[in-house]
Amino acid sequence: MICINNPYTDPYFNIAAEKYLLQHSSEGVFMMWQNEPSVIIGKHQNVRTEVNVDFADQHRIKIGRRISGGGAVYHDLGNVNLTFIESNKKPDFNKYPQLIIDFLATIGIQAQPDKRLGLTINGLKISGSAQYIYKDRTMFHASLLFSTDLFVLEKVLDSPDTDPRTYLRSVKCPVTNISEHLSGSMQIEQFKHLIMKHFSGENYLLNNQDIAEIERLKMNNNDNIRY
Repeated sequence: MICINNPYTDPYFNIAAEKYLLQHSSEGVFMMWQNEPSVIIGKHQNVRTEVNVDFADQHRIKIGRRISGGGAVYHDLGNVNLTFIESNKKPDFNKYPQLIIDFLATIGIQAQPDKRLGLTINGLKISGSAQYIYKDRTMFHASLLFSTDLFVLEKVLDSPDTDPRTYLRSVKCPVTNISEHLSGSMQIEQFKHLIMKHFSGENYLLNNQDIAEIERLKMNNNDNIRY
């Protein structure tokens, strides 16, 4: 498995990077990445029923749509995202939350899975996930709230709009940050270092060809939503 510590924080680039690695790589992939303030909605969701667009506009929060299903998530630089991509004709998506639970246990966090393959601490959500299958390739990606601005998260995901048509609506859950449950202080850079150490493999840097192809996918993605 190749391990990528992705330094890019443009949400549109990172959405495209996942798609590129899923469709054009034959190896197993683990990628850790972060986004600047943004809301990423699921494939089947309606923007205006999921996002407070006026708040997003006022605070320059980008909005994008990923290729997987699931609900809307807020990302900022206090949030860390993990992507697992494998070739598997009989995928078992339940194994990935357990991999993350095992990592969190190494830093003293006892997390529990929920029925949507998310993670909680004492009933408070710290991670949401989504999945996608492309031919014989599977992708599981999850967010980890480490030190996210929870006030902004709550505001931007509180849409005042309703729509009578049927869309996949996000399930609202109370959330918390992992950093609040640690026995000692830890900065997010140390948290990221420990993640990469735990999921160690063949380190891989996106090369110029990778970046060019990802940029091409990014420019052709009509689901990049800018306000």
